[in-house]
Order: sequence, then structure tokens, then C-alpha cells
Amino acid sequence: MQVLIVEDEPGYVEALTVALDREGFETCAAYDGRTAVAEFFEKGPDIVLLDLMLPGLSGLDVLRRIRSESTTPVIVLSAKDAESDVVTALELGADDYLTKPYSIRELVARIHAALRRASGSTAVTGDTHEEYTVGAAVIDPSRYQLRIGALAFDLPRKEFEVLEALATEQGRIVSRERLLDEIWGITWTDSKTLDQHVRRLRRKLEQADDAPTIETVRGVGYRLSP
Repeated sequence: MQVLIVEDEPGYVEALTVALDREGFETCAAYDGRTAVAEFFEKGPDIVLLDLMLPGLSGLDVLRRIRSESTTPVIVLSAKDAESDVVTALELGADDYLTKPYSIRELVARIHAALRRASGSTAVTGDTHEEYTVGAAVIDPSRYQLRIGALAFDLPRKEFEVLEALATEQGRIVSRERLLDEIWGITWTDSKTLDQHVRRLRRKLEQADDAPTIETVRGVGYRLSP
């Protein structure tokens, strides 16, 4: 599997290359945004590790270019940990977001999880066309869509998968571990990626008075209630 590392610090690229080589990955690197786009479309890597702060094109611009033509997994690796940065990257189509510093063990696990999901070897929710109704909300897997009365939201895939997982167990608690394992293939319970997806779903649901709510059960997980 080939990994494209997009990072403007040579020392960081070198350390990451050595670590990933030991794990059996083939790596290539780009040190600025424009080169990253060119390398991506020339070499067709299996996954991209993308920093946000790049010369030339920003990491978000690189992500937009990739997503305009490809569904290749992209994991953002950034020192920027503000909620707005995480939300923007996820909305543009990033598959995961890790803030620096992080452990190589965790990064490798997330890479494997993203690749498994991209190849379809991990069970993915949303493969059925059965609609779910929770209160006034209709959750439509055939369109990855949430409808509440006159409102309709086309959801990014993983955001939809979180909502669907909660909808199938409506009224019952779904643990963080289960959501992370089934949707991202990881077991860390402090994933900011999951937290941001839940926040984004809540903002959509809050736009309708009769929408269901996502409750946080502290230390356990989430529950979708009419």
C-alpha cells in the first residue's frame, strides 16, 4: 500500500517515512500543496496523510482538489486542534483527523482502518435501503439523507453512518467504542473525530422543533431519542 505524506517539514517527513516503512508501507512525499496535488493524480496513492499548513495551496485546498475527483482515504495530521479546523476538514471530506503529537501506533491503526473501509472489507452501515423513522425525522440510506418535515440534509458518509447507528438503536445507548469500531475501525474512546460528527449532527437536528435529540451519556456513549 502506498502512502502519500503531505508535509512541509523535511525532518517530520523523514521520521514518518521510517516509521511507516517499518510497518510495510511504501511512501512518497510532497512538501507543498501544488506538488501534493500533482503527486496524487500522477501516482494514485492508496491513502493520503495531509498537513493543513502548507506553502502554495493550503491543506484544505489540496483536500478539495482530491475530493473533486477521488474518494481515496485522507487522514489530516495537524497541530491545529480548534473545533472549526476539525469541522471544516471533515466537511470537505477528510476521513479522519489526528492532532499532533500522536503515537505512530495509533496512526498506523487508523491507516489500516481507513484502508479496510475503502476496500469494503469492514462492514459499513448504510448498505440497506430501509428508511428509519425517529420521531419526525426520516433517515434515508439510499440517499444518505436526513429529512425533518420540509428540511432535507445530504450528509457526508461517516456523519450518516453515525446517525444510522444511533437510529437503529433509538432510545438505547450506543457506546463510543462501538461507534468507533464499526464506523472507523478503531478503539480509542477519546476520538475528536466522533465528537465533531455528533456536534454537526446536533446542529442539523436543532433546526427543527420536533426533531429527535442526540443525548450524551457521560462516560458511555450516545442515545438518539424522539
